[in-house]
Amino acid sequence: MAQAEATLGDQETKKTHQGISFAFKEWALVCASMLLGETSLIFRKGGIAEGRDGFRFQHDRFFLFPTFFHEQTDRLRIDIPIPEPKADVVAFSAYIQVEFTRWIENLSLLEPLSDLHRLKPEVLEQRFAYDDPKGLHLAMIRVFRVTPEWSLPFQKSFGGCRSWVELPGSPAELRFTPVIGDAEHAARVRRVEAAVGRGES
Repeated sequence: MAQAEATLGDQETKKTHQGISFAFKEWALVCASMLLGETSLIFRKGGIAEGRDGFRFQHDRFFLFPTFFHEQTDRLRIDIPIPEPKADVVAFSAYIQVEFTRWIENLSLLEPLSDLHRLKPEVLEQRFAYDDPKGLHLAMIRVFRVTPEWSLPFQKSFGGCRSWVELPGSPAELRFTPVIGDAEHAARVRRVEAAVGRGES
């Protein structure tokens, strides 16, 4: 485990110190579920500010940018309180590595994978049906806990209905520890591949 942590940390330090890093906006409760090792799938359709080409998973490594609004408790199968946001500060405590992505055109393919995410079925259906073409972007991910937690003052550029946020290079002292073991993660990858196919790397 220590070796995996050191390798990822070295790679990310080298990458971000060359320029910028990125964060992906996700509901705070989903971020919490990821850090508990409960969530290994991300689903996205896109927001109104994604640009002409719409949403896509542009980056295969990124921080999670937690977002806060009361209604998310009604849209998730999760029984934990929404974490309290820090005033005028964004705290980054999770880091994501994307194993592969897939465009889902058949919602029934996701039924055997319900334990790998916390969205209610009706929320998945709403996202699937929203706008054309009908479908969902899926990402199979591995989650890492960031220590120490990295905090940045909230900036105007962080706002808006878009999924990706550009960040400065991350501090060199950050460490990235997998929240589940290698064997469990590999088993989850095989399950998702069996259900929906490998998709794009």
